[in-house]
Amino acid sequence: MFVDPWLPRAAAVAPRRVAVHTPAGSWTYAELLTTARDGAGWLAQRGVGAGHRVAIALPPGLGFVQALHAVMWLGAVAVPIDPRLTAAERERLGRGAAAVVEQPLWEGPSPGGSAGLAGSAARLDLEAAAVIVHTSGTTAAPRPVSLTYGNFLWSALGSAVALGLDPDERWLCAMPVSHVGGLSILLRSVIYATTAVVHERFEPEAVLRALQDEDITLVSVVATTLGRLLDAGLRRPPRLRLALAGGGPVPAALLARAREAGVAVSETYGLTESCSQATTVPAALAGDPGQHGAGSPLFCTHVSIGGDGEIFLRGATIAPGAVGDDGWLATGDLGRLDAGGSLHVTGRKADTIISGGENVAPAEVEAVLEAHPDVLEAAVVARADPRWGEAVTAVVVPRNGDALDPEVLRAHCAAVLAPYKVPRRVLLADGPLPRTRSGKLLRREL
Repeated sequence: MFVDPWLPRAAAVAPRRVAVHTPAGSWTYAELLTTARDGAGWLAQRGVGAGHRVAIALPPGLGFVQALHAVMWLGAVAVPIDPRLTAAERERLGRGAAAVVEQPLWEGPSPGGSAGLAGSAARLDLEAAAVIVHTSGTTAAPRPVSLTYGNFLWSALGSAVALGLDPDERWLCAMPVSHVGGLSILLRSVIYATTAVVHERFEPEAVLRALQDEDITLVSVVATTLGRLLDAGLRRPPRLRLALAGGGPVPAALLARAREAGVAVSETYGLTESCSQATTVPAALAGDPGQHGAGSPLFCTHVSIGGDGEIFLRGATIAPGAVGDDGWLATGDLGRLDAGGSLHVTGRKADTIISGGENVAPAEVEAVLEAHPDVLEAAVVARADPRWGEAVTAVVVPRNGDALDPEVLRAHCAAVLAPYKVPRRVLLADGPLPRTRSGKLLRREL
């Protein structure tokens, strides 16, 4: 199935609406259309055509947005690469690309009238690859995932059904656009013909100012960035409808803090292979934090739980190359569906600790630890043990550097967890726990 290209359509229906706003400047949809067409001409002069891969190693901002839409204009395939990676890492992820964009196209050699070479924007084949995104690499090396135009279109429609859609939406992205969470904000906004507000990196004070002063209606966060915003003084942002929280479970204590601060949080679950959101707490239920887990499936996505608790996904948002012969994506995550159909994620299969023959989900223990008022963040890992096989071990970062008694934390866990889930050791850490650039915990580095 073919559909009209998204950017020309948005420029036709809302030419003067701001398409992308950054601290360095803004473009309307009419301006983005022009600069994307010129960028496409520049790429076409260098031999880029339909189906070719183009690596984009630019930070979040106007340059990245121009390059992304220039690539799509030609029917080529964008390969976003985090420019903060080493040269060797960037080379490996961009291997096989017909071109590599490492500086904004408008700062490169002048197109010299090359815009005409680009012609009209290509119609979009919903089954064709649009972007190749690499996984965040929490349990292994990053893997390439090919996402289609149909994946992004159905994801955008499903997200709008779950979260609602304000015609004057301004969705703040302060996360990497080399990962699917940030990238999806840029593409959804063009599909909706709304505004994406893009920050190069997450800086609490800058994001806080934007939420208070720039009419932000939606913001995507992970638990750590939500906590940092609340610590920085976020309270009752005037236009914010929802904070969409993904990348892992959000501690109940943090949800309570957000509610007290007048911030409605919609938890979501997804992964690269599901084109970002797979389940989301609907906007109508976001005022009841923590009761609906990671929410119900997007209307075009289906969730099933295997016999061992593994989460399986199927539907129009799932990368075609990631599914098995039965059409289902095996996520490697563990969870359950409640009576209302909401998904509650309990951890990763690969992270499961087997202690004395009993299975322990680290995420469950971490949630209990992080509910303690003196704990900033926690990670639970397995350590070899001659008696138990694997011993549940917690690494805890105290809040505000306060001294913590490990035995007090063990007693805190024992009050709500079965004995075999209580950490046998609690280790205190001075600094933040290792995480990916998208905020996911890196247990393998502990």
